[in-house]
Amino acid sequence: MGRAEVSLLRVGDTEVTVTNPDKVFFADVPLTKLGLVEYYLAVADGALRGCRDRPMAMKRFPHGAAGDFFFQKRAPDALPPFVITAHLAFPSGRTADEVVVSNAAALVWVINLGCIDLNPHPVRAADLEHPDELRIDLDPGPGVPWSDVRQVALAVHEVFTDFGLTGWPKTSGSRGIHVYARIQPFWGFGEVRRAALAVAREVERRAPQIATSKWWKEERHGVFLDYNQNAKDRTVASAYSVRPVPDARVSAPLEWSEVPDAELGDFTVLTVPRRFAARGDVGAGIDDVAHSLEPLLELVARQERDGLGDAPWPPHYAKQAGEPPRVQPSKRRTPASADPAAPSPTGRRRSIHPLITVAQAKAKEDALDGLDRWRGRHPEAAGLLAEDDVLVDAMRGRSTLWWRVRVNLRHVPESARPGAEKPDPDYDVRAEWQSGPATTG
Repeated sequence: MGRAEVSLLRVGDTEVTVTNPDKVFFADVPLTKLGLVEYYLAVADGALRGCRDRPMAMKRFPHGAAGDFFFQKRAPDALPPFVITAHLAFPSGRTADEVVVSNAAALVWVINLGCIDLNPHPVRAADLEHPDELRIDLDPGPGVPWSDVRQVALAVHEVFTDFGLTGWPKTSGSRGIHVYARIQPFWGFGEVRRAALAVAREVERRAPQIATSKWWKEERHGVFLDYNQNAKDRTVASAYSVRPVPDARVSAPLEWSEVPDAELGDFTVLTVPRRFAARGDVGAGIDDVAHSLEPLLELVARQERDGLGDAPWPPHYAKQAGEPPRVQPSKRRTPASADPAAPSPTGRRRSIHPLITVAQAKAKEDALDGLDRWRGRHPEAAGLLAEDDVLVDAMRGRSTLWWRVRVNLRHVPESARPGAEKPDPDYDVRAEWQSGPATTG
């Protein structure tokens, strides 16, 4: 018997089509597209709580979790009547009508398009300029133990409590933890971002050995509190999202009492529905109270009086008032008067950290293959690298990601440091931008 090409599902009073229901989306589980849809229906109340009435960028995996994906901001021209949109303006000056998931039928519809995880904005469709969600994204660096991530999450909980906010933790489904707070929609993106930066710095002050607020990867250690996830047009995987990792882990809401012992592998597409059926949504109370941002804005003012102003914004954002130079430390110019060992008045850049780019590729595997080739050419230097000396960066292109690998040679004696070489491979992201308008936005 051949593979079924279409399944018709009754979702409430609505019939929704699932195409290619037998297509394998997770080979190791295993899980088909229809199985993914059934997962989301099993946790629909919780999944909708995380994304309801929020515009979202669709991250589509047409060939399953192991295949290539692309971002689609603009909603398709032909939409079923149960799917609505919101008109967003982005920092780039572009606009788009993005999909808004407001019911279970719409949830099934976006999953059918190949969306494995859900990536909503922190605003509601009714007010697109004032976030109602403060998001703290804990991003561990290479080699950082999961126990440190949990400890930093508990420090965020402590800071939130001290400043009058209720924090709601969830696993990221990847390597980190997210902590959200529901806030009153009275403040703009800039103020919410500064409040998140203040939280990051306060956590760093309280747990300096394991937490960092530093934007540049070459300056980081431990767990990075990514304050820029609160900048306009940034999205984060929402509660109950399945993540595109081999074991189909889920971004699972937790109670604070669970955080000290939580393990990422305990929350998957197979285990979370059973947990949900037994306990319901442990994050269901997130909408009960919306908090004022004023206590954190007072912390912002206090930090500014202590000399801590703004911090770098993400690339492609307009230069902001009070923002420090948006140049990574290894490429900053150093005045000759500041350091007698600085370069002469030629103005050539002096490396604070001996950082070199070794690979740039469309696919992560190709970039890592390039790293292996670099290691083969320079075995002495490669043998001296610490785990966090290798920086693997996912770089946002027009509608997809590309990958860059850099190496910090700080642990390699200067006399033994390889010189900069042409990256191998050397993917040129400009080719994507010059190929004409992207059809998916």
